[in-house]
Amino acid sequence: MPVYVVDANFLIEAHRVYYPMDVVPGFWNKISALAKEDKIISIDKVGDEIYNNKDLLAHWCENNLPGNFFRDTSGVMNEYAQVFRWANFKKDYVVQKAIEDFCHADRADAFLVAYCLAEKENRVLVTQEVSRPESKVSIKVPDACIAFGVNYVNTLQMFRNLKETF
Repeated sequence: MPVYVVDANFLIEAHRVYYPMDVVPGFWNKISALAKEDKIISIDKVGDEIYNNKDLLAHWCENNLPGNFFRDTSGVMNEYAQVFRWANFKKDYVVQKAIEDFCHADRADAFLVAYCLAEKENRVLVTQEVSRPESKVSIKVPDACIAFGVNYVNTLQMFRNLKETF
């Protein structure tokens, strides 16, 4: 069974919009359990995004996710270079800022795709983003996944694939 690699928006949107901790604690209990079973993980860049906010979500992650939940991406630099090149080939179709935002070394997007690309038969990226190949102002994670044959799903698809409820 593949491991699901979650984007920052998986946690952030759940916390802020869809599954507030005080209203849907079952969601958060399920996330914690799946993380402890190594069914879901994320990457260091996502951890940085979460912990930089120093909010309730950061506190929850610190207290409810295993210490190895946010995985190191230093071993996927070859894959990151491939994703970086792909994004830069889009310069005739998207604004330069879109490429810079997607590929920035401190941001998670390109690294998430690279991390999943490194073992694409064993990793599925979980994102709330939607493919928008026609966009001139942003590069979406699903479009990079499609370009590299990386599987991706949204939150509900992940729960269905895992046959989990909360």
